[in-house]
Amino acid sequence: MGAASIGVRKARFVTGSIMKHVLVMAGTGAIGLMAVFAVDLLNLIYIAHTGIPSLTAAMGFAGAVSGLQIAVSIGMTIGLGASVGRHIGAGQHEHAKRIASSFIMVMIVTAAILGVLTAITAPLILHFFGASGSALEAASSYLHIVSPFFPLVVIGMGTSALLRSVGDAKGSMHITLIGAIIAAMLDPLFILVMDEGMAGAAYSTLISRTVVALIGYHRAKQHDIIGLPSLANIWPDTKQVGNIAGPAILTNLATPVGGAWVTTAMSRFGLEAVAGQAAVDRIIVVAFAMIFALSGSVGPIMAQNLGAGQICRVKEVLSASIRVILTCVLITWFVLWLMQDLLVEGFHVTGSGATLIHLFCTWTVVSYFFLGFLFVANSAFNNLGHPIWSTAFNWGRATLGTIPFVIIGSHFGAAGVQIGQATGAAIFGISAIATAFKVVTNLPEAPLTEPSFPADIPAISQEAAMAELDEINEDAA
Repeated sequence: MGAASIGVRKARFVTGSIMKHVLVMAGTGAIGLMAVFAVDLLNLIYIAHTGIPSLTAAMGFAGAVSGLQIAVSIGMTIGLGASVGRHIGAGQHEHAKRIASSFIMVMIVTAAILGVLTAITAPLILHFFGASGSALEAASSYLHIVSPFFPLVVIGMGTSALLRSVGDAKGSMHITLIGAIIAAMLDPLFILVMDEGMAGAAYSTLISRTVVALIGYHRAKQHDIIGLPSLANIWPDTKQVGNIAGPAILTNLATPVGGAWVTTAMSRFGLEAVAGQAAVDRIIVVAFAMIFALSGSVGPIMAQNLGAGQICRVKEVLSASIRVILTCVLITWFVLWLMQDLLVEGFHVTGSGATLIHLFCTWTVVSYFFLGFLFVANSAFNNLGHPIWSTAFNWGRATLGTIPFVIIGSHFGAAGVQIGQATGAAIFGISAIATAFKVVTNLPEAPLTEPSFPADIPAISQEAAMAELDEINEDAA
């Protein structure tokens, strides 16, 4: 499509094959996520090759803190994407643009405050997580460099969500791919060649995030889905998005809080266990990029069909997602089982750290069947007007589904901690997906209407969407 038509004002997901939409959106999202997470995984391998165990553990501790920041960003992004997607589904592009412009500004200000506070309090937070000595010092230095620039993350994630909301899966993927390629080139230069260690990883991360933020904003401008916000609209738009973003932030904070509890439990078994858990965490996000991408990709599909009142298609999104999850986990399980010895060698872990990698690749990997169910259910709750359910299930898993199981498991060593975490995930994943189907079944079969919408914004007709569907699908694929 030409430059003049890049900002297509039509709901892309209200017609056509649901499975195709899910696979295109999640597949392109997975490629981008896998690239980003693979760079993070290589970061840890590069750090491990320095031969300093405390640095490898420091990456685990710093990752636990960064996870809290990313959770806030994801929560705000979910609210933004769901709100914009609904208005686009209802054919109200200008209102969607107004909301996007207002809330991106709110996200930037929020991220700036959170980033500075994290940099100031980093040593205290890391100490609470169990870091000490040289591992505490290295992790603190990393956060002191990266955290003040947290707004770059929310710009990149926010604009990527906007691109998914308008159906530009390729554009969203390209943004993350470019950032990952830049980081992949700079990481070995800063960490190994220049011998900067954790600081080198931080510098590479900052450069990559800057490029992603700039390209993401430019692409969103091309789609005419973002502009300069009006001060008069910021508060009402923020209230609207906040109804979803607030609970979504609480929901997503649950995962890193639960992860922090696991990291703290692992720290009792020494740096080997922390390093092993850090390696497992990096393996997970690369191996299951498709599942992580599903949680962010099916949201716009659900939101647009909800806006158009097509509830049967919303339910079909859930069914298609479950089939994708089952297939993905089975394939990944087999691949990890074959590669476990190579992974242990690559991460230079020994003792309890090696045990954790072997245990995950052989058995506890199965927990991602159920975590995938939880991720998709959360997306459904957030995009279908029931964000409180998402909050309840995520915090339930992070507390009742983690703390008692980890406490019991810790009596059997570091491996017991991992098994306990996996057991709780299974219980809450099954419960969440069953509830999501009940929520969809009870949705009203009526298009989204909202009295506050401007009366002069024309809605897209189904005939217009059908006429241009083939062209849209070709662009997305």
